[in-house]
Amino acid sequence: MNYFTPTEAADAFRQAAIHKSKRSFPAFALMAVLGGAFIAFGGLLTVMVAGGMPGVAVANPGLVKLMAGALFPVGLIMVAVTGVDLFTSDCAGFTFPLMRKELTAGRVIALLVVSYLFNFIGTQGIAYLLSANLGYFDNEPWQSYLHQLSEAKVDQAFMPVFVKGIGANWLVCLGMFMGYAAKDIAGKAIGIWIPVMLFVTLGYEHSIANMFFIPAAIYSGAEITWGAFLLQNLLPATLGNIVGGMGLVGAVYGYLYLVVSDQ
Repeated sequence: MNYFTPTEAADAFRQAAIHKSKRSFPAFALMAVLGGAFIAFGGLLTVMVAGGMPGVAVANPGLVKLMAGALFPVGLIMVAVTGVDLFTSDCAGFTFPLMRKELTAGRVIALLVVSYLFNFIGTQGIAYLLSANLGYFDNEPWQSYLHQLSEAKVDQAFMPVFVKGIGANWLVCLGMFMGYAAKDIAGKAIGIWIPVMLFVTLGYEHSIANMFFIPAAIYSGAEITWGAFLLQNLLPATLGNIVGGMGLVGAVYGYLYLVVSDQ
């Protein structure tokens, strides 16, 4: 076969997580900064292209959503190919060795916290220094697109964002899982692209992506407070991402291919 079996993919995902857990703190933190930056680059590309199609958005808004979905996955593909760190995919990755008692719960929690915090630093580098600071969102139609997108993300009740967070990281972690099934970079890119395109097109909530979109809108003058961003979007999205990644991919595929298969 020109791809790995699900069992082999699950084991590769597990081994990658164990290897990552053994990195020094500075190395792991740097990997997480890069992971956040790459996801933000995918978000920036999405805004610049999908946001530059206001005429199409009026006539066919679904096509603009599909365009955003088609472009955003480049960030996760860069994360996967270069081997850097992303909190959301870690939710599944670290669950695999946790289920086999190769990592303790305390160690997994510590790794996830560090990943999350340094992903945030990476996203801000792109959101401010390499986009808002350069005036990318000062002009139309990009400013309206970004601000309306971000305001809609914040202007939701807790539970819808939480559920959308589950959907987002179910698909993101599924994309990483499918990427591990590939034997070459092209196959990895396609495997990752399919589920991630789906989550973006459907409008689900990805905490690390939102660390780019919403702060970038704030930096460029959107009427969104940091408190609203953190409490109304980032908190429920993060909790949903944890459930989706650890539960629907980590626990499910860990059970199917790394626990049951060992018995």
